This record gives sequence, structure tokens and C-alpha cells, in this order.
Amino acid sequence: MNIKPLYDRVVIKRMEEEKMSAGGIVIPDSATEKPIKGEVVAVGEGKVLDNGNVRAPKVKTGDKVLFGKYSGTEVKLDGVEYLVVKEDDIFAVLG
Repeated sequence: MNIKPLYDRVVIKRMEEEKMSAGGIVIPDSATEKPIKGEVVAVGEGKVLDNGNVRAPKVKTGDKVLFGKYSGTEVKLDGVEYLVVKEDDIFAVLG
């Protein structure tokens, strides 16, 4: 995949959610929600501030992140689904 997001955009590949509940019950695909965790696969140059300076992004390629449930735009490239979000839609970096 060769994609370079613009400005403060970040491309994320969603992580798979667990298919089994804590009690051992298998959850069908139709009942599961889309995951809100993913791995950053590409990052833009940063956000342009009002004074013209560019603020560097806080996330980097390879980071595992949490993002908003309804954030971003889904795109499919080479048969793989990705999510393009603004950096502001990312809540946390997982350690």
C-alpha cells in the first residue's frame, strides 16, 4: 500500500475485535460493533496552525490507537479496509 495522507490526517487499519465473550459465548459478526482500536499505517505532515506554523503529529506509524466510534472515512485499497481520520479524532495511544 502506498498512501500519504495530507495535513493532520492519519490512516488506520482497524484491529480485529474478540469473537468470544468473557463467558465463552461466540459472538456472530452481525452482532459485533466495529472496533475502535487500530494501528497507524500512515501519518500526514501535521496540522497547519493559524499563525502558519505546522504542528507535528503526536502519533507515528506503528502506534496502536483508540479513536471515535463514528470517526473518519472508510476506504478500501488493494482489498484491505482502512480508516482515514483527523488526528484530533484519536483519543489515546496504547502502550
